[in-house]
Amino acid sequence: MPFDVVIEKRALKDAQKAIDYYDEQGIGLVGEFNTALDKHISTIANNPFYQLRYKDYRALPIKKFPYLILFYIQEESNTVFITAVFHTKQNTDKLPA
Repeated sequence: MPFDVVIEKRALKDAQKAIDYYDEQGIGLVGEFNTALDKHISTIANNPFYQLRYKDYRALPIKKFPYLILFYIQEESNTVFITAVFHTKQNTDKLPA
């Protein structure tokens, strides 16, 4: 049974920033990024038990793009909370916790 997915405001802002960046580049990557992001969110909904990165936070890298989807699981409510779409080239001190 798939988990419910809640995308928090910060993650939405992160994703929008990435979409805006790829759109500005004008090389057709925005559609590819959107597709990859949607696919990875669906993957998390179906099986969220990826590697623990920090405390209860897990991460799934987006293939072909330098981003991690950071999330945690509430098994009692069968819900995954996506907290950030983190650009891996940023300073790791900026990783959300």
